[in-house]
Amino acid sequence: MPTDVLTPTPYRVVSRRRCGDDVATFDVTPIDHPIDRAEPGQFAMLWAYGIGEVPISFRGVDAQPGRLRFTVRAVGEVSDALVALTRGDVVGVRGPFGRGWKAETEAGRDIVVVAGGLGVCPLWPVVSHLRADRLRFGRISLLVGARSPADLLDVDDLVRWAELTGAHLGVSVDHPSPGWDGNVGLVTDLLDEVDLDPEITSAFVCGPEVMMLATGRALVDRGLAPERIRLSLERNMACGIRHCGRCQVGPLFACVDGPVVDLASAGHLLEVSDR
Repeated sequence: MPTDVLTPTPYRVVSRRRCGDDVATFDVTPIDHPIDRAEPGQFAMLWAYGIGEVPISFRGVDAQPGRLRFTVRAVGEVSDALVALTRGDVVGVRGPFGRGWKAETEAGRDIVVVAGGLGVCPLWPVVSHLRADRLRFGRISLLVGARSPADLLDVDDLVRWAELTGAHLGVSVDHPSPGWDGNVGLVTDLLDEVDLDPEITSAFVCGPEVMMLATGRALVDRGLAPERIRLSLERNMACGIRHCGRCQVGPLFACVDGPVVDLASAGHLLEVSDR
């Protein structure tokens, strides 16, 4: 039976771990019935009861029946409450909303995944899909950037995955800390390490919008068609159903027409700030 996307469905936190001073990842399962099945790249409105709700992309949608995974950074009253959740607490979930990555449509092609900061979380289901169907794709490159080594999320898991699948993994930070011996610089600099054939390559990009725009431009400069570069728009959202208008960017509503869009249709919209 389809769920009512306007009414939060209660879920219980069944696992939770800190991923840094202000970031937490938690799994939830439905107390009664689950929301409709989500696609990688879609998002939910997460409700901290008594406080409010915020849009959060699904980090995991296919682990166990009905089980969902989210990663949240504390940046305001609602997200602070979500990060503070502990096992056994209840959270409301509305959704799923928006358009997903549709990675399965790129079978047979080389894949470049570029993530900046928490952008690795919405892309995690793409990585999971590439791993599960590894033989259906060509060369895979995963490029991850963060402000500092402390801001890199679950990079050890990515290292193991790359080793198992033969994928190329590049990691860079803007500001190194003592002991860091990896790349220092913008995540776009890592594209220089990729042997890229633009005719058979598709890209998935998520992170701060200035980073996505720079990455999209760099990929186009390398010969990729803008239609083959998918981005995840980040805009303020409240309703999820194109009613409140808060996420409108030009002719698009990020909650319905996005969040995943291609560079050809939305690249120019990244020049517009929602602040």
